[in-house]
Amino acid sequence: MLVERKRPPHRTIRHAVRPMRRGRLSARGRRDRTLTGVLHRIGMRSWQMHLLSLATVDLCIALWIRAKTVDQEERGNAERRALFVGLWPPMFWLIGDALRHHEPR
Repeated sequence: MLVERKRPPHRTIRHAVRPMRRGRLSARGRRDRTLTGVLHRIGMRSWQMHLLSLATVDLCIALWIRAKTVDQEERGNAERRALFVGLWPPMFWLIGDALRHHEPR
């Protein structure tokens, strides 16, 4: 004995893709699941990400200086580590800018 399942009503793409409202609840009552929405809900604020960005600049400089003190065999690896950490500040700064949109003015 087969039971027919009822299909949900047909929805257009316009109905399915509604813009989210500033990280709170969407028009359909769902939570914002973007990275910045989640970070804001757990308590992260934009100033913290901006401060982290500036701290990673200091870390990059410290790693670069330390790379100059190690012997020649390990120097390339240490310099690559410093360059890798040097890529972090713009990322953290932009995440902080995106978090600012979730904060009340």
